[in-house]
Amino acid sequence: MKRLLVIGIGAGDPDHLTLQAVKAIAATDVFFVVDKGEVKHELVQLRLDFIAEHGRKPYRIAEARDPERDRDSPAYTAAVEDWRSRRALACEALIRDELADGETGAFLVWGDPAVYDSTLAILDEILQRGNVAFDVEVVPGISSVAALTARHRVGLTQVGRPTHLTTGRRLAEHGPTADDVVVMLDAHCSFAGLDDFHIYWGAYLGTPDEILVSGPVSEVGDRIRELRAEARARKGWIMDTYLLRRTPGPFTKPAGGAGRAG
Repeated sequence: MKRLLVIGIGAGDPDHLTLQAVKAIAATDVFFVVDKGEVKHELVQLRLDFIAEHGRKPYRIAEARDPERDRDSPAYTAAVEDWRSRRALACEALIRDELADGETGAFLVWGDPAVYDSTLAILDEILQRGNVAFDVEVVPGISSVAALTARHRVGLTQVGRPTHLTTGRRLAEHGPTADDVVVMLDAHCSFAGLDDFHIYWGAYLGTPDEILVSGPVSEVGDRIRELRAEARARKGWIMDTYLLRRTPGPFTKPAGGAGRAG
């Protein structure tokens, strides 16, 4: 049986690699790399650096080109599912042709494989087609969400309050559905106008290009938009995330009794 490892490699800092991830990289015979093209080549290069440092030779690297995704389609979900299926075909060919029975292959995944990453869903789709069989093991990683809150020195959760994890598209469509909202995959700065929230924003977390901004949305929102646009134009890509936390309103004394201390 072929064995596949899905290894979370953190948000960009080489020190985000866990000991479990280092051991998993060392146990891998074939590393699968899906190249997103020249613009994001440095994301591939960082993976290759991790492999060179922690892999045990002789290992092999098998590459495939990531299929293009229709980012202008109004049918967002259908466009993503189409892209994912075409990517699954490319990954299936890699696993079938490059990994022998008894060998271990690995996908190195940014952040944590369970947080807005398609690798696990793609592998499920490949298994469901039944053309190639393999076992899957997942190595969790430090997500960009964890890196964000650590760099801003704030808690992700508060006592007795839920935290909602969503995308920029969903935030724009439905607004914040909790007092604490983590937003990822937001190309349009959907926090605009949420002036009763404090924002903790970060881009390129854990890398030398890291950018951090925090403050009331009404005060720092324009600055974040400018920094984001400048960084994306300079590098050709951007990965950012942010936490929105509703600003507490003024204390109101309950009717008919004394207010609580606190």
